[in-house]
Amino acid sequence: MTPAGLPPLTSVADLHEIERVPLADRDLAHTTYDLLVRAAQRWPDAPHSVWIPDATVIEDHVPVTFGGLRDRVHAIAHALHGLGIGRDDAVTLMAPNCGDLLAVTLAAEAVGIAAPVNAALDVRHVAHIVRLTGSRVLVAAGPELDEALWKRLLNGVPDFGIEVLVALSPDGAGRAAAPALEARPGLRTVRLDDLVADGPAAPAGLPAAPPAPDDLAAFFHTGGTTGTPKVAAHTHRNQAVMAWSLAVAGGSDEGQGIVAGLPLFHVNALLVTALAPLVSGARSIWPGPLGYRDPKLYAGFWRLVEHYRPRVMSAVPTVYAYLSAIPVDADISSLEIPVVGAAPLPDSVRRMFAETTGLQLLEGYGLTEATCASSATLPGDVRPGSVGQRLPYQTVVAAQVDEASGTIRPLPAGETGELVIGGPTVFAGYLRREGDRRRVSADGVVDGLLRTGDLGFVRDERIHLRGRRKDLIIRGGHNIDPAVIEDALLGHPAVAAAGAVGRPDRASGEVPVAFVALSAPGITVAELTAWAADHISEPAARPKSITVLDALPVTEIGKPFKPALREAAAARHFRAELAEHGIDGVEIGARYEAGRLVVRLTGGAGAAAAAVLRGYDVEIRLDAEEAEQ
Repeated sequence: MTPAGLPPLTSVADLHEIERVPLADRDLAHTTYDLLVRAAQRWPDAPHSVWIPDATVIEDHVPVTFGGLRDRVHAIAHALHGLGIGRDDAVTLMAPNCGDLLAVTLAAEAVGIAAPVNAALDVRHVAHIVRLTGSRVLVAAGPELDEALWKRLLNGVPDFGIEVLVALSPDGAGRAAAPALEARPGLRTVRLDDLVADGPAAPAGLPAAPPAPDDLAAFFHTGGTTGTPKVAAHTHRNQAVMAWSLAVAGGSDEGQGIVAGLPLFHVNALLVTALAPLVSGARSIWPGPLGYRDPKLYAGFWRLVEHYRPRVMSAVPTVYAYLSAIPVDADISSLEIPVVGAAPLPDSVRRMFAETTGLQLLEGYGLTEATCASSATLPGDVRPGSVGQRLPYQTVVAAQVDEASGTIRPLPAGETGELVIGGPTVFAGYLRREGDRRRVSADGVVDGLLRTGDLGFVRDERIHLRGRRKDLIIRGGHNIDPAVIEDALLGHPAVAAAGAVGRPDRASGEVPVAFVALSAPGITVAELTAWAADHISEPAARPKSITVLDALPVTEIGKPFKPALREAAAARHFRAELAEHGIDGVEIGARYEAGRLVVRLTGGAGAAAAAVLRGYDVEIRLDAEEAEQ
């Protein structure tokens, strides 16, 4: 089904037909504000989104029409303008999903720059992001929406330059009952509803000139819950073209639904489930403030599908793994397009979800730096090993990159190399701070081509992933693709997830080890080791150890977090080596800092332990007391 007014995209032939018309010749919105205005003009009274305040009471919801969203964005834009927000000013956003969080995001993009931040980050990382963006205003969950977050921010933000802390209320909450907010010296605290009430009663437009296509729209941080996040800058053109492409690639038609359970600090939630419906007229369904992160959602998820009749849902593999274990107890016949991305899809999850629901998962591929998605699997076009065909007006090729010169040489179709992406959705660059000056640096973009760091090949416009370049395990100068190990282990019927990493080794630099999570009990490490030996033809790639975990570490949105596995593997190995030398009572902390493994030794035998571990390509640090002795 193709949304009205959009070209069909059901095959590679359709892709080529679409691209016969230059993008510049298409009558597209080129800013997110224009997307909103056009949608409100076309469907003023139709629902753009429904917001469920409590995931355990799925029938209760707060609807927002396209026209209502535009009017709320206008009102909030005036409120932000009144706080001094202009075109180059960033507004930091930290809250669980709610209707006003989306409206503030669009308003911030309309008058300035939106800067969504993961609320799970510690204050140190939030401070780093805020200093990069230069934000003075932070819009956050108020105490009624997330009391712990509000208190944490109230006590922390004055230290890193935030001057105004704006509180969001839960969906459906009445304004009259809201108690007064605490204040802090040098920090203004105010509710969004009060700011809006102080502005024009019914503003018909923006308080300043609307954004231009090449103006910055948003700053999205990348990375997981540890390590220093990078901050990627999107232009309005990036986001508007991506929203159109996603709508073309299979977004629901006018009035049809899409389940929106990912957090709005993630680019997928904003682009796939909020902006693309502004193009297609679809209705996004937001199941509770925590969305897919709320364990209480899953018991009633199939009833939610029956009640709201969505055609599409977008989630990460871990979500589909949870749903695969829940018997279908409702009519889910409306659901046709379950989209999966952000992490490799284990075959076991693909298989179990199909057995539970009768539906095939449709993989996609994308990066924050390419604004969201670069490929999508179309319904009826599932190809084993492929994450779908590239999206219109993007180029995706495998290339050989000369690290010394930065030269990019495209490889023949089917040959594996680093994937590079070109086109209108390649981001503006990463934020850098030079004293009081903020600038955007296009690191990783060469001649308009984005280096993804992902290995893969392209054949017949379809993309096949082969792991991460930086995740390569280099054993004695020999490159080992961790995907070879992971694919072999995932082929075992009892393995639900697998992660292969390198751990330090004196002789070889590093050797491969693996971690797995099981879908069935009773499988021993010895059996898994034998399976790996039988299914990995390259002896050097066979893991030196396999560790069974309850679950593999992931980021807040379900992406695999391999640094945690590498750190755990190193600490485990060093602990065993010290035990062989009769050294105990030493606490070992392993952490990657700026790409180098740092091992911190704490305890009375730290110096002796450091002597034993000499010869590894790691940095060893003793605690302060030990170092002085």
